[in-house]
Amino acid sequence: MDIKPNSIQRLRPTPRWSDATLFNGIAHFVEVAADTEQDVISQTSQILAQTETTLAEIGSDKSKLLSATIYLTDAKNAPAFNTLWEAWLPTGSAPSRACVVAQLLDPKMLVEIAFVAAVAKSRW
Repeated sequence: MDIKPNSIQRLRPTPRWSDATLFNGIAHFVEVAADTEQDVISQTSQILAQTETTLAEIGSDKSKLLSATIYLTDAKNAPAFNTLWEAWLPTGSAPSRACVVAQLLDPKMLVEIAFVAAVAKSRW
């Protein structure tokens, strides 16, 4: 992705959303599981893999995550989610985070994560 300074860049925009929105070295994006027929462990694993792909595409990585807002549909899923989350993050790189129990638009979705990440200056 050719990123221009001081302009808003959108990765694969659609009428409803963009896969990522970048401005001044900061990226905002949301990930949901592609296969919502699976349990929270599988859905979380899918989201974390998709996150790594998005981060690489925008010139970032998981050590550059600034914040995450996690939406779980059931608080009982938090321990399983946290186990995967903690194993996925590089040591000492946990972003600020909020975890909310909420009803998601698709009742099959068990988790959704909104991310904010720094983008490497070399991409600008």
